[in-house]
Parts: sequence; structure tokens; C-alpha cells
Amino acid sequence: MAYKISDSCVACGTCQGECPVGAISEGDIYKINPDECIECGACAAACPTGAISLAE
Repeated sequence: MAYKISDSCVACGTCQGECPVGAISEGDIYKINPDECIECGACAAACPTGAISLAE
């Protein structure tokens, strides 16, 4: 189960720099490619707004 970014994302880019496999892409809000996510949690730990969680 990959991580996901919610609408509370402020597009600061912190998560993208923390992803060890480059699974996060930039946009109005950032998006995580579930096929590339290795579920390490680095992005969620780095997110200053708590916008990243495990997808259900």
C-alpha cells in the first residue's frame, strides 16, 4: 500500500527531496506514484503539514 498526499498539501516540495526512489512528482499538489513508492515513510516524516499518509 503506497503513501498518498491529501488536499492539505501546500506544495512546498519537502517530500520530493526526501523520496529515495523519486516517486513524487510536482503539480498543484504533489503526487506519489503508487507503482514506484517503496513505503519507506520518509515523505510522511518530512511533511510539515501532515498531508501524507498510507493509502487505504
